Amino acid sequence: MRVLFCGTPRFAVPSLEAVARAHQVVAVVTQPDRPAGRGLRLVSPPVAVRARELGLPVLQPERLRDVRGALEDACPEVGVVVAYGRILPGWLLQLPPRGFVNLHPSLLPRHRGASPVQAAIRSGDPTTGVSVIRVTEELDAGDVLAQKEVPIYPDDTAGTLESRLAEEGARLLVGVLDAMERGDLRPTPQDPARATYCGKLSKEAGQISWEWPAELVERHVRAMDPWPAAYTLHQGRALKVWRVRLTDGDGAPGEVLRLTPQGFVVATGRGAVEVLEVQPASGRRMTAAEYARGYRLKAGDRLG
Repeated sequence: MRVLFCGTPRFAVPSLEAVARAHQVVAVVTQPDRPAGRGLRLVSPPVAVRARELGLPVLQPERLRDVRGALEDACPEVGVVVAYGRILPGWLLQLPPRGFVNLHPSLLPRHRGASPVQAAIRSGDPTTGVSVIRVTEELDAGDVLAQKEVPIYPDDTAGTLESRLAEEGARLLVGVLDAMERGDLRPTPQDPARATYCGKLSKEAGQISWEWPAELVERHVRAMDPWPAAYTLHQGRALKVWRVRLTDGDGAPGEVLRLTPQGFVVATGRGAVEVLEVQPASGRRMTAAEYARGYRLKAGDRLG
């Protein structure tokens, strides 16, 4: 089939590759290049880079209506959305005669919204998955066309889990397109009563509250890795926290209880965590033991 592909981040790249192998991608719509890094050099999104490598036509409009003519001329039969990052207007949803399908990294209707991978880890879900749905005007609410469950491992970060979901989702998506071409789809309506929602993450969302129980602090650190990164405050400056583990201890939330060969133990609202890897402001990632020595952290200090 003739496919219009809309996607932007690294998560969407396996789907683009899989769809391009199985069908004819007539256009790839992705976000414009943005300034990044200390030099604020313009950087293309991963989907744009890979699409050009595959020899596919790439459109990077600030406003979708600016490329309406090009999209109409492409004559897509079906549209695919994988983490594009913008709401598609009604005229675009009506353009392909077979409509649009969306790959979403959760088992819908659980974790509708912009941060489902982080939400699944932070919630302590034992499993998550990928869903391919019909795109409708309501966010992530269309009929489910296919789903695949994926386990969440105890050491998963958002980065490691997202990579597995991207590969599973690419296979699931192509299966749906193949079934659509055969006329063999079996849509299943979502149950709105079971829906949960997760919003778009900001840098501030990474901040640790030491009032949380230790289990939530540990899940939060993994959920915020690699972005926006969990952090706390020490000596009035932000300290990113990359790795912790549950341990014994009791004290005021945020109190450093003791130093260890690997790092230091911090009390939470219930229990304690051992901090193992951190990154000070404008510094490199380092073991928490290195940080404790270099910044003269001691028992009795307070974080947050």
